[in-house]
Amino acid sequence: MPDTAVPTVSLLDSLRAVVGDRGLLTDATDTAPYTQDWRRLYKGSTQAVVRPGSTAELAEVVRLCAASGTPVVPQGGNTSMVGGAVPAEDGTEIIISTARLNRIRDMDPADMTLTVEAGVTLKAAQTAAADAGCLLPLSISSEGSAQIGGVLAVNAGGNNTVRYGNARDMVLGLEVVLPDGTVWNGLRRLRKDNTGYCLRQLFVGAEGTLGIITAAVLKLVPQPKEIAVALCAVDGPEAALTLFTRFQAHDAASISAFELMSGLGMSFVLKHIPGAVLPLAEPAPFYVLVELATPRPQAGLRDMLEQVLEQALEDGIVLDAAIAESDAQRAAIWKLREEHSEAQKREGASVKNDVSVPVSKVPAFIREATAACEALMPGVRMVPFGHMGDGNIHFNLEQPVAAEAAWFLAQDHAIMDAVNAVVRKFDGSFSAEHGIGKLKPYMMPDWRGGAELALMQRIKAAIDPVGIMNPGKVLP
Repeated sequence: MPDTAVPTVSLLDSLRAVVGDRGLLTDATDTAPYTQDWRRLYKGSTQAVVRPGSTAELAEVVRLCAASGTPVVPQGGNTSMVGGAVPAEDGTEIIISTARLNRIRDMDPADMTLTVEAGVTLKAAQTAAADAGCLLPLSISSEGSAQIGGVLAVNAGGNNTVRYGNARDMVLGLEVVLPDGTVWNGLRRLRKDNTGYCLRQLFVGAEGTLGIITAAVLKLVPQPKEIAVALCAVDGPEAALTLFTRFQAHDAASISAFELMSGLGMSFVLKHIPGAVLPLAEPAPFYVLVELATPRPQAGLRDMLEQVLEQALEDGIVLDAAIAESDAQRAAIWKLREEHSEAQKREGASVKNDVSVPVSKVPAFIREATAACEALMPGVRMVPFGHMGDGNIHFNLEQPVAAEAAWFLAQDHAIMDAVNAVVRKFDGSFSAEHGIGKLKPYMMPDWRGGAELALMQRIKAAIDPVGIMNPGKVLP
C-alpha cells in the first residue's frame, strides 16, 4: 500500500480539468452518500468523488492518481454486503464512480451477446436483453441499483446460479482500466478464444483491486417461453433437499431457482415489508421457492410442477404449496424471497454469513451451525435463507430481542468464526457470492494461506505494484 496523504488541491484541479464540474464532487454533503456502505457497517471519508463520463476520462483519472500515488476506490451502485466500495477513514483515498458510464454499446440477438458499460444497472441490462427477445439470467435482490461493473467485480451469484452459473460464467469479454491508466480492451464476443491466459477472469471477482472494469460483453440465453413458480411449506431443510432431488430427477434442466427460507425470516418479511402476503394457510418452519423455466413452448412445466408437488404432499415432504397463477402472483411470491435482507435490516442488527457447502450437506450445516451459535449466544435469532440449489446459504443471525445493536455487532467476528468452523467441517467456503471486501480479509490467511494466498499477492504486486487500487480489500 502506498504511503499516502490527503489529495492535494493541484490533483483535484487536474481531475476537474478531465471530468468537468459535473464529474467531480468535493462538497462533503455531496460525497457523503458514497462514503458509507448499504449495511452501514463502515463509514469512510474522501476529498473527492470522481464521476468520469467515458473510459478515456476514467483512464486519465487513474493515470493522474497513479502519478501522485493517490489510492482509488472503484464504486458502482454501492450495494456491497462486505464494505468493498467504502474508502478509508483518513480521507486519503479518492472514489471513482462508474455511474456515468451507463451506455448500452451493442446488442446482438444472433450472437446472443450484450455489450454494456460498467455503470449500467443490472436491471437495465436485463431490460435491454428482454427487449431483444433474450434473457440475461443473472438476478440478484439489488439488481435495480447494482451496476454491471460492481456485479462482475464481486462475481455475484444470485437466484439463477443453479441453472446458469455465477456472473463470471456470463462474461465473454471485458474492458478494464489498469492501475497505471492503461486501457485493456478485451471486449471480444467469442465463445472460443484459446490464446493464452484468460485475463478477463482475473478481474471478475477481484473487487477492483487489480483494475476498474469499464465495459463488458455478456452472454445471453433464449428468453423463457414458459415459467412455473411455487411456494412450498416444509418442516425443515432435509425435506427441502428431498424435494430438490425430486425435481432434479424429473427435469434438472428446467430448474432455474430453488430457494430456501426459514419461518423466522419469512415472519420478518411479513412484519416489515408492505404488501407482503403469505399465500399459504398456515406459517411453516421453512419454505421453498421453486421456479421452473424453459425456452420450449408448451413444455408442460405446470403439469410437471403439479405432479412433483402432489406426490411430495402425499409423502409428507411438503406440508402445503401455492402455485402462481399469473405474473402478478409470481412476482408476489418472489417478493417474499427478495425482501429478506431489507426485512432483517428493519428488524434490527444482523451478522451475515454468506457461505457455501456441498448441496447435500446444507441440512447438516444449518443444524450444526444453529447449535453452535445458540451455544455461543443464547437468545440469538437464526435466519438462514438463500440458494439451496447451489449450496449457498446466507446464514444470518439477528440480534437477541433484548440486546443492544452495538453490542451484538461487536461480536461479529466470534459469530462468523463459529459459523465458519462448521463450514470448514463440510469443506465449504466462507464467502460464496458477496466477496471479501473490508469485512473478511482477516480470514484469508487461515482459509487461503500458503501457495494460494501467495499467488494472489504476487498477481496483485505484478499488476498494481504501487498498491493504489482499492487498498485494504480482499487481501490481508
